[in-house]
Amino acid sequence: MEIELSAFVQNVCKKYGNDKSRLIDILWEFQDRFGCINGEMMDLIAKEISSYRIDVEGVVSFYSFFSKEQKGKIIIRLCNDIVDEHAGMKKIAETFSKELGIGIGKTSADGKFSLEYTSCIGMSDQAPAALVNDVVVTNLTAEKVREIVSSLKENMDPSKLVQQTGDGNNFHQLIHAMVNNNIRKRGEVLLAENITPNAGLTKALEKTPAEVLQEITDSKLRGCGGAGFSTGMKWKMASGFEAERRYVICNADEGEPGTFKDRVLLTERANLVIEGMTIAGYAIQSQFGILYLRAEYRYLRPYLEDVLETRRKAGLLGKNINGKTGFDFDIRIQLGAGAYICGEESALISSCEGLRGEPKNRPPFPVEKGYLNFPTVVNNVETFAHAARILDRGAIWFAGFGTEKSAGTKLISVSGDCERPGIYEVPFGIEVAELLKLAGADRPAIIQVSGPSGKMIGRTQLNRKICFEDLPCGGSFMTFSTDRNVLRIVENFLEFFIEESCGYCTPCRVGNTFLKQQIEKVMKGFASKDDLQYLKDLGQTMKMTSRCGLGTTSPNPVLSSLEHFPIVYSTLVKQENDGLEAGFNIQVALEESRRIAKRSSMIYDPVYAHNENE
Repeated sequence: MEIELSAFVQNVCKKYGNDKSRLIDILWEFQDRFGCINGEMMDLIAKEISSYRIDVEGVVSFYSFFSKEQKGKIIIRLCNDIVDEHAGMKKIAETFSKELGIGIGKTSADGKFSLEYTSCIGMSDQAPAALVNDVVVTNLTAEKVREIVSSLKENMDPSKLVQQTGDGNNFHQLIHAMVNNNIRKRGEVLLAENITPNAGLTKALEKTPAEVLQEITDSKLRGCGGAGFSTGMKWKMASGFEAERRYVICNADEGEPGTFKDRVLLTERANLVIEGMTIAGYAIQSQFGILYLRAEYRYLRPYLEDVLETRRKAGLLGKNINGKTGFDFDIRIQLGAGAYICGEESALISSCEGLRGEPKNRPPFPVEKGYLNFPTVVNNVETFAHAARILDRGAIWFAGFGTEKSAGTKLISVSGDCERPGIYEVPFGIEVAELLKLAGADRPAIIQVSGPSGKMIGRTQLNRKICFEDLPCGGSFMTFSTDRNVLRIVENFLEFFIEESCGYCTPCRVGNTFLKQQIEKVMKGFASKDDLQYLKDLGQTMKMTSRCGLGTTSPNPVLSSLEHFPIVYSTLVKQENDGLEAGFNIQVALEESRRIAKRSSMIYDPVYAHNENE
């Protein structure tokens, strides 16, 4: 066995050139083959790639899809975001647990099954949903769960769970998923039916790189991941630094709960996305592209690999692309391993480099020193698809959609309490009320725009417009009816941020936990007005002092709910006039100290004196 393992390690590492920057790929091979990456494996891998065990273990322990302990042959990951919770995930989890005979976070004694929770898997429009290894199962019910478990116990083959495929390319043999696209509204840019394949790339190659950069700049295209930085400016900056090589990275790691638009684009517009990346490569004179695919969308990888290979054979990737002498560009897929923070561009670059997905200090910014310290453009799936359309139809055409500072259309993933959850391509500037009407949300009370890191608004804000001038939206749009508890929604979001914080900086690592404790205090009716002020102060401190976007935006659910739902908080606040804190229990507060010190308190524990006298 030792010789076998040693040979396996050598073969796998050799496959990736013994390159430690490909560590994520190497670790996936071990996780898939053995169901874990144990200490012996980590030692051998470190030796082969000239690294250290501590570095390898640091990566293994960072990503939720890797494990040092043995996992079951089939891992069932239940999505526990707020939309899935409202859709009945608790009952689904109980049924899975009963049928498998194991609790959440456990592995069956025979080593066949592991059952665990995971953050958003990009299926909020068909919740409750789960991953069974790489197979997505949607619209779960208790009855469906019993059928799933019965099937798995009989044949141990998750692929047999897909009895009926979803619409569009979900039917493709290389995808073969029960996932539905749920495209509810097609706009004229990305989801239009009459898009001519590779028209943007053909026209781009008729221009100089400088002319392509100017076309993108004139279109006023802004990054579609949420930050909204000018795409033209980003590309110009990356092309302006002297460098031996440059990189183009597509961020396909949408992990914000409630977001699933990139899933649909990768399924239905993969060629357009790759075309946009190729145009970016030409514009900044890059030869190398990376498509960073989140692990939750692994089921799309065979299809995407096939798209890349087909384009290579057609001369649309590789050397002298489309007959343009001297323009060489190719793309590889980097599979993520389950870490929300990798949606942040510098953390994503770290992950591509085989490191823990921790954000990097800035400056320098990625356009100057990004992947492997070379100038790098990182844009998301939607942005690259837009770029291809802009080169096809022109900057003036694209800028004709939307508002003055928010050009073009926006793909919005609508989920929650509405009749028609799904994808809507709308021009920037659409009012919240109009989008709610399109989605069939007839009793909206709470609207979360741009995911948990975005803003929470109420019914008095329905006339606000989705655009960078007013209410920016990275893609997630969750609506909740009057039946929902706003504080439970905030609590769920904080649980998500606590789970997904990389733990590097104290404000984020500790602050989110403190925020959650205070929200729980409010929910129990133990909070005072001072506690509400504490929530505001702590939230603002986190925004000012956290190291990256996760920590600076994670207080948003608390701060925006305090701003727009003050009555909910005020009705639960108690003002004590006796100087005592409502609900404070000294015995409960001291319990942890007793456990650590292994002794009781002389003052507060009435049993102490009795025991001491015995």
